[in-house]
This record gives sequence, C-alpha cells and structure tokens, in this order.
Amino acid sequence: MEKRMLKPNDLCKENINSAISKANLSSKQMLILGILAGAFIAIGGFSSAIVSHNVTNFSISKLLAGMIFPVGLMLVIICGAELFTGNSLMVTAVLEKRITFKEMMKNWILVYIANFVGSLLIVLLIYYSGSLDVNSGKLGSFAIKTAYTKSILSSSKAFFSGILCNFIVCLTVWGSFAAKDIISKISIIWFPIMAFVISGFEHSVANMYFLFIGLLAKNNPNYLTNLSLNINQLSNINMLNISHNLLWVTLGNIVGGSVLVATLYWSVYRKNLCNEKIVNLNSNIETK
Repeated sequence: MEKRMLKPNDLCKENINSAISKANLSSKQMLILGILAGAFIAIGGFSSAIVSHNVTNFSISKLLAGMIFPVGLMLVIICGAELFTGNSLMVTAVLEKRITFKEMMKNWILVYIANFVGSLLIVLLIYYSGSLDVNSGKLGSFAIKTAYTKSILSSSKAFFSGILCNFIVCLTVWGSFAAKDIISKISIIWFPIMAFVISGFEHSVANMYFLFIGLLAKNNPNYLTNLSLNINQLSNINMLNISHNLLWVTLGNIVGGSVLVATLYWSVYRKNLCNEKIVNLNSNIETK
C-alpha cells in the first residue's frame, strides 16, 4: 500500500530524483514548461490583485491576496512546469554528484528566460484585453502603485526580501514531495505561500509580472486619475529600476532556496543517502 505521506528523511531523496529529471529535460521541454510556469505565476499575481486592490484595510487586503496567489504554484506543481525559484533545490543533486553544476546552470538559465517570456505574455494579454479597466480603472492604478513600490527598493532590501521569499517557496516545494494526493499537495502549497505573500517578500518570477504590468499601465491616462503618485515618482518605473529589482531579488531567491533549504537539508540527510547507497551496493553484490 502506497504511503499517504513521506517522512522528512525521505524528502531529500525525492528532491534529488526530481532534480535529475529536470536536468534530463531537453532544452525545448525546459523552455515550454518554463513559459507555462511564468504564465501560471502571473495569473496568480493578477488574480490576487483583483481581490485585494480596493480593500482599504491593510491586513485584510494582504490576507485576501495571500489566499489567491498560491494558485500559481499549485498549477506549477500539480500540472507540471519549470519554475526558476523552485529549481534552486536542484543544488542537492549537484552536492550529491548526481548531476553536474553545468547541467543545473543550463536548467536555471533556460527556465529563467522562459519564466520571463511566460510572465510577459500574460502581461500583454491582460493589458490589451482591458482587464485592468475594472472598477473604473482602479485595478490599473493598483498595478502602477505595486510596480512603483518594487522599483524603488534598495539592493539590500530586495536581496534580503528575496532570501526570505524563496526560503518559504522552496520549503513549500520540498514539502510537496511528502504529499501523495491532490488535496495534500494543495494544503502544503496554500498556507506557506499565503504566508510569504502576506509578509510582502520578493519573488523574482512574480515580479516579472508585477513590474512589467505597471510599466505598461503607467502610460494609460485612465489609470492615473486614481493615483497619488506624481510624474517624478512614476518615472521610477523604468527598465533600469526593473532590472535592478530583478537582479537583487533573483540573487536573494537563489540564496534562500539553494543555501537555506537545499544545502542545509542535504547536510542533515546526506548520511542517510550514503548508507542507502551502501545497502544497495551490498544487495547488488549478494545478488551477483
């Protein structure tokens, strides 16, 4: 009978097997699955803004956004897609020498680019479909305000917030290996991701959506009427500041996932992995 849930010491092995599968994907597969993941996260970002943009109570607004945003990662994990932030966990397979550093970097680079393409695709579809026009354009105003807030983040704030974000995201992905049914996977995804959104931490792929939808929206005069930002503040939403945010948030995400989750858990359970290899080797010898 299949286990309903794996134990913590089994998760490292599951993650390593997942990393091997990711490394063995073709470039075409990485790109297509990466585009889908970027689109899924962008849909989560847009949906969370829909429910929270007109709520004046800060705590309730954050709670509502947090309740909806996890749909993006649910789709990534359940339907299958390649998300850069979650793939930070591939470090375990490198440390265990099951894949090479070069193979991991190939996956990271192609998936990151594909996540950007998927996010940008949803940005364009949402903007030109007029979806930001709802509530007399207040959703568009909210998109601009969100992009502005992220555009003015300092390097240190973006970096450390990125660490905190992917610490939670990768713990979520790591924990999802324990679940063997849909409801369990939804549960382990929903609550931690809700916590990261409520906390306001920075996620590089989500920011690809939030920053670029704001960049487009700021050029629409219909969205400026409900906005308290002046021209100088709006000018901060530009490609230089967007690149700055994505750089430091991405670096923080890598540290949060690959160091604080993947490396630490591997260091705890690597002895179990070594013992398992020895047992398997002895079994093969006895068989022969």
